[in-house]
Amino acid sequence: MNNAHALAGDPYVAAFPENLPFWEAAARGTLLLPRCTGCGQAHWHPRPHCPYCRSDAVRWEEASGRGTIHACTVIRRPDSHYVLAYVQVEEGPLMMTNIIDAAPEDLHIGMAVRCDFRATAEGRHAPVFRPA
Repeated sequence: MNNAHALAGDPYVAAFPENLPFWEAAARGTLLLPRCTGCGQAHWHPRPHCPYCRSDAVRWEEASGRGTIHACTVIRRPDSHYVLAYVQVEEGPLMMTNIIDAAPEDLHIGMAVRCDFRATAEGRHAPVFRPA
C-alpha cells in the first residue's frame, strides 16, 4: 500500500485535512512547521490561525529538524520504557515527542537532538527525536 493511500484512510488525517501537507512531508522524512506570514512566528500544534496574532495567513515551512531537549521523563512499563519529551526546535516552538535510540540516563536538558520519523499503526509517520 502506498503512503498516499494509507493517509487517505487515516481517520485523523481525514478529520484535519489542512494538516495533510505535514503528513505527506513526514512520510518523506521532512519536518514541516506552520509559520505565520503576518507576525513571522513559527508555532506548534498546527492550526488554521496564528496563536500569537490570530492571523489566518499561516503557511507550511520546512524546518531544520534540529532542537534541544527542554524537558523529559521516562515512562516505565513492566515490559518496556519510552522517553516522553518537550523538544525546542531551532525555529522556536516546543514539540511534545519521544526521544529514541538513547539510554534514558544519558539524556539531559539542553541536549542537542535531531528529528526522525516513526511509522504509526495508522500509516502516518510521526516525528520523534534522537541525540544529534
